[in-house]
Amino acid sequence: MSQELSPEQIQQSLQGISVPPQPQIMVDLQMEQYMPDPDLEVIARLIAQDPGLSGALLKIVNSPYYGLSNKIASIQRAVNLLGSRSIINLINAQSIKGEMNDDTILTLNRFWDTAQDVAMTSLTLAKRIGSQAVDEAYALGLFHDCGVPLMLKRFPNYMSVLEESYAGAGAQCRVVDTENRAFNTNHAVVGYYTAKSWRLPDHVSDAIANHHNALAIFSDESSRNNQLKNLLAILKMAEHICASYRVLGNQIDDHEWNSISHLVLDYVGLSDYDFENLKESIRELGAHR
Repeated sequence: MSQELSPEQIQQSLQGISVPPQPQIMVDLQMEQYMPDPDLEVIARLIAQDPGLSGALLKIVNSPYYGLSNKIASIQRAVNLLGSRSIINLINAQSIKGEMNDDTILTLNRFWDTAQDVAMTSLTLAKRIGSQAVDEAYALGLFHDCGVPLMLKRFPNYMSVLEESYAGAGAQCRVVDTENRAFNTNHAVVGYYTAKSWRLPDHVSDAIANHHNALAIFSDESSRNNQLKNLLAILKMAEHICASYRVLGNQIDDHEWNSISHLVLDYVGLSDYDFENLKESIRELGAHR
């Protein structure tokens, strides 16, 4: 049975979890972005001061998704290619990694790569199905599981509980229900508060909070929250394509997707055959490792 947390439980459970503050470079970049005419040279100079961020930026822009014939080594060129919105999403993601100790980073080695895979796949899907929310889909793909490393930092046995959560996921039990029973909180709740503290758009934060509540949301035909449904449909397809159930849940089968796939595909107007073709074309593109 689905088990919702009360506001009191949420507040109590968050007491031991450190939500990373927005990095200063993020504040500086947002100030530049909000200028009438953002200066990409200023943005590039700010990023060049941070080796970790510079490396992450070049890794993304040189990925197969962009299909560049020659590798880029210039931060300025990379910034020009990605644009300021994508840069800000990337910096937020890096700041979570900065909060972790070496053991946690090592445990989550595949997690960091998969978050980027899901983001790139979400962006590709959004374009393919004609969504108007391409940037938001990318941000959601990148941050939907940002609560996972923060939960692991707080609870040493978190990964084994997460594996149990994915194993038991389905029509009768959400991934987050198992976490709620074990910890009185879950990675979607922690991710929501992190997204709010980083001033991500409200609808992206709401999608993070609800990303394991897709069955109820897509089953509710009376709901007029199409913005939430659009983002969640793209995310759930991307998670399945990128095999999050294997990376995070160590599962052979995607139990959650099996319980919602018909609803999600009906919503976006894709047949199973269409989706399989789309999945293969995205994997060939290199958005998925």
